[in-house]
Amino acid sequence: MALEPPDLNRAREQAAPPDLPEQADAGQPVYPWYQKAAAVLYAFFCFEIGVVLILLPWLTIWDHNYFSRLASRWPELWMSPYLRGAISGVGAIDIIISFIELFRLRRFARRGRPVG
Repeated sequence: MALEPPDLNRAREQAAPPDLPEQADAGQPVYPWYQKAAAVLYAFFCFEIGVVLILLPWLTIWDHNYFSRLASRWPELWMSPYLRGAISGVGAIDIIISFIELFRLRRFARRGRPVG
């Protein structure tokens, strides 16, 4: 009595999850809604932090805070336009990151044939 070799193709078909129609048709990955929402929230967060970091060092609230009076030499550093400019530069980088993320949202767009 000879043993038959297992049917490997049938085993692979049973083990593999079925393809989603969008993946089979367009060859593009399907993103869940929470990934799309997270990308939008991340872009908004970067933009908001960037605006705050650009504007805050030049407002009067910057002059009167807890951190500027911690050490005796910190106020002169804290009022330095170089430090203020560096912090505003970080804010500008945050705004650039937010725009890059907005342009990357196109990865969620469906390409190919319209559904329907």
